[in-house]
Amino acid sequence: MTGDDPVAGRPSDLRGRRIAGYEVETEIGRGGMAVVYRARDLRLDRTVALKLLAPELARNDSFRQRFAHESKVAAAIDHPHIVPVFEAGETDGLLYIAMRYVAGQDLRALLDRTGPLPVETVARIAGQVASALDAAHAHDLVHRDVKPGNVLVAEGTDSEHPEHVYLTDFGLTKKSLSLTGFTSVGQFVGTLDYVAPEQISGKPVDGRCDVYGLGCVVYEMLVGGPPFQRDDDMALLWAHQYDPPPPASSRQPGLTGAVDEVLARALAKAPDDRWGSCLEFTGALRRAGAGSRPPARTAGAPDPAGQPGPPPPPWAAPVFRGPG
Repeated sequence: MTGDDPVAGRPSDLRGRRIAGYEVETEIGRGGMAVVYRARDLRLDRTVALKLLAPELARNDSFRQRFAHESKVAAAIDHPHIVPVFEAGETDGLLYIAMRYVAGQDLRALLDRTGPLPVETVARIAGQVASALDAAHAHDLVHRDVKPGNVLVAEGTDSEHPEHVYLTDFGLTKKSLSLTGFTSVGQFVGTLDYVAPEQISGKPVDGRCDVYGLGCVVYEMLVGGPPFQRDDDMALLWAHQYDPPPPASSRQPGLTGAVDEVLARALAKAPDDRWGSCLEFTGALRRAGAGSRPPARTAGAPDPAGQPGPPPPPWAAPVFRGPG
């Protein structure tokens, strides 16, 4: 353990630090309750993505039990579009998950760089995500946080399959967070731009919650922004529950009315009014996309890959030890 100040003095270079048999190389992503690093598995000499969860999660016994169970379930799903989980455990009071490292970028970075995508491309990417979600639903897992940052886009095999898409973040179970009291009153688990109405209202959720989240992601891929954009969080939550989404064609004129109809059903307020599965949704999108014109290209933000990241959060300090 280093003696640096955990906030101001923490070094940003974590190369060589060892965590549960993994040697940290560089940070590749972070959220409110977890940080993901590229790391080297010292036992098998392979590169992995190592996710560290905030320690307050490990202190919740109910969460730890659910985490162990659902990590095993996630690891047991053998699907080409779900990031494989190699190991899940606890070290120094911190929960961790080791997963396959996927070289490429997430969908958030792709959209920031390219802007809206053609319907054909959107349907191809969304179909792979849908296949992963339906496979998870078959194992009684609901993702609950489908968003561009959880969709990894790697290089495909040929011109007909230009990208290979992975869905990630099954290891940190959203069900466990919401059912153990970890979230405070008035909060929910999910990302505001893509959260289903039933999540906001605290009603039971099933796979149709992920149909809605995927619908929001598809909408953003097509028009360059999520279906609801408001000035504050409460207005955004209200919109998800009560406001009809604007037709995608009103924001991207090249889209057909058939695409609007497919999206409207995916984004229905009541789960019973949505598509019955994610693949049913993306199949309808692919058929409806015929005749749509490609969107006009817009300049995106520069790719942040390779930029030095921020220092680790204070809660991660206990596990960052020097080599040896």
